[in-house]
Amino acid sequence: MTEAKIESLQYRFDGPDHLPVLILGPSLGTTWHMWDRQVPELTKQWRVFRFDLPGHGGAPAYPAGSVADLTARLLATLEGLGVQRFGYAGCALGGALGIELALRHPERLASLALIAASPRFGTADEFRQRGVVVRTNGLDPIARTAPDRWFTGGFAAAQPAITEWAVQMVRTTDPGCYISACEALASFDVRAELGLVGVPTLVLVGSEDQVTGPAEARTLVAGIPDARLAVVPGASHLVPVEQPAAVTDLLVRHFSTAWQPGFEAATGQTAVPAALRPAPAAAPPQPTPVAEIAPAVVPPQAQAQGRPDPYDAGIKVRREVLGDAHVDAVLARTDDFLGDFQEFVTRYAWGEVWDRPGLDRRTRSCVTLTALVAGGHLEDLASHVRAALRNGLTPHEIGEVLLQAAVYCGVPAASSAFRVAQQVVREETTPQE
Repeated sequence: MTEAKIESLQYRFDGPDHLPVLILGPSLGTTWHMWDRQVPELTKQWRVFRFDLPGHGGAPAYPAGSVADLTARLLATLEGLGVQRFGYAGCALGGALGIELALRHPERLASLALIAASPRFGTADEFRQRGVVVRTNGLDPIARTAPDRWFTGGFAAAQPAITEWAVQMVRTTDPGCYISACEALASFDVRAELGLVGVPTLVLVGSEDQVTGPAEARTLVAGIPDARLAVVPGASHLVPVEQPAAVTDLLVRHFSTAWQPGFEAATGQTAVPAALRPAPAAAPPQPTPVAEIAPAVVPPQAQAQGRPDPYDAGIKVRREVLGDAHVDAVLARTDDFLGDFQEFVTRYAWGEVWDRPGLDRRTRSCVTLTALVAGGHLEDLASHVRAALRNGLTPHEIGEVLLQAAVYCGVPAASSAFRVAQQVVREETTPQE
């Protein structure tokens, strides 16, 4: 069996080779240049490693559809460079990678800073709908509205060059990689696992961030045992760009005093690198050894033998395909009379059939749309047109499916289906201002 190759990431180093490594992770739609203003000060104490997400900043366009996949690519890149242990600071999607590292690879992480981050970024529906918009209209609508999401109005007006840089940075991103990154954020949810993060953590947020603001930051601080909060006044989502001096100062203070030592199996000792030893008068709290990080608790049902119940897989696939809002609305309307039917649909339609590997979801959407037209089931067609868009079909391809159905199912049935689909496509592909 051939082992799949893990693609490496585009990267750069700044700073002397002998210093400990500090990694800076970018936000969705940005490049490593978002950290340019932090590098001169940070390289006085660290060898700074920056990377680009796939398809960003001219990086090779190998889409990665999950935070775990992106984290694996980062670790593969570091392995190739001989970097075993490091500090990590990440912004937004870059912060999600930091949490993933802390949860799945704690032995690699000496200290963590999460900037404009969240244990769950909005809703899965929001990011999948953004993917539909990009697939239909390209990245231009997202690029034009990026400054509104990233900066305060005053900063954007006073810094037109930076604002235009932000627009061009998004506009030149590979659309397929951007869509996959949206999928990664859509499926990221570690709210139940925050208590397992065992590394000193700084949670940093702009006071005016409307994307992942102070409320999300406080959720992180409340859940992570050794976490501290820093709110930067007058800054929005891309706080390292908008308030570079404040962010630099906070990162230097955090990583200088909260660098958890690694455990040396050969000697049984821990040691803090000389460059990071604080002055005697500023002795930090005794760090928790990596070896004592609590293991993840395996729920009893996960240990059960035999074939797993397809209901859990079914509800997951049902939400991914139809969206949380639709599924939540259906379940909210479900009473004792409908309960058995909804469980049947989730377990067998979604868990047994939709979750089978024999056809991809695009193909299953084509089959489903045709069957609904043939059966005249217009009441279900709208939700499955939405699902087809989320599964990667373009409006043009949906039109082709309905044309094919017109030949074999009849023009009147297809005419009604086109009217339903037209309304859904307009709703789903219109960029949100």
